[in-house]
This record gives sequence, C-alpha cells and structure tokens, in this order.
Amino acid sequence: MFDDLRELYQEVILDHGKKPRNFRHPDDFTCEAAGNNPMCGDALIVYLTVDDNRMIRDVAFQGKGCAISVASASMMTEMLKNISADEADTLFKAFHGLCTGADDADDLVAGLDEEVAERLQMLSGVRQFPMRVKCATLAWHTMDAAINGHQEISTE
Repeated sequence: MFDDLRELYQEVILDHGKKPRNFRHPDDFTCEAAGNNPMCGDALIVYLTVDDNRMIRDVAFQGKGCAISVASASMMTEMLKNISADEADTLFKAFHGLCTGADDADDLVAGLDEEVAERLQMLSGVRQFPMRVKCATLAWHTMDAAINGHQEISTE
C-alpha cells in the first residue's frame, strides 16, 4: 500500500511539475510577492486577485524551480481559487504542519474538505525528505506573504 501511495505522489508531482496549472501573469492581480529558496535556487512570484470581501478570485504564479516547488505552486493555485483569505491561511497552516510533522497537523487537516485534505497530504510526502520541505512550502509562504502585504519572502 505504501508503495502505491509513493507512486501516486510521484505521478502527481511529475504531472504538475511538467504541466503547471495557472502558470501565468494575470493582468488584474491585487497582491503579489516574490519567494526565494536560496538552498536550491527556486524563485517564484505568486499573484492573487483578492476582492473587497477578502475572497481569492484568481491566483497564478511564475518562476522557476525544481519539480516539487513548481508542482506545489501549481496545486496550491488550484486549491485557493474562490476561497477566503482566512481559508487560505488555514490551508497554509495545515500544509506547513503536515510538511514539518507538527503535533497539531492532524487536527488542522481534520476540518478541511476531504479532497483538499487528500491533496495537502499527498504534497506533504516531502517530509520524508527534509531538504525538500522548503521546496514544497515556498509557494505557500509566498502566497501568505502576498496576502499579508509583504513583497518578498525567503526560506532562509
């Protein structure tokens, strides 16, 4: 069973890494931030269109990086559309907790939509490879920075 999950994880990462979703520069973004992972050279810009009610209407990214960072950014953009900034914060905390093995990670995931929770858990497989956690979380830290008015973030 574990081998099946690992294979699925690898397939999803490869698919999103080779064909990233929402890899573009939107014209009408309201928030943006640049994220950098100097350890492996990943560099992303996350663009968000957030309305007056703090709903994320669009999210996209551009940049370069390893398959894990690009795949994570791609999957993140699919999960964030049409949710509130507060919900995005909840997803960020849950994902970060899963990736880092935080004690409350299961509690954070328990309240999420089942499909979203599965996607976060799939990506969090990087916790088995500590050097890759920063790759997987870069886009999420960058999104969080953008929503909170910060223009840059670094994993260092």
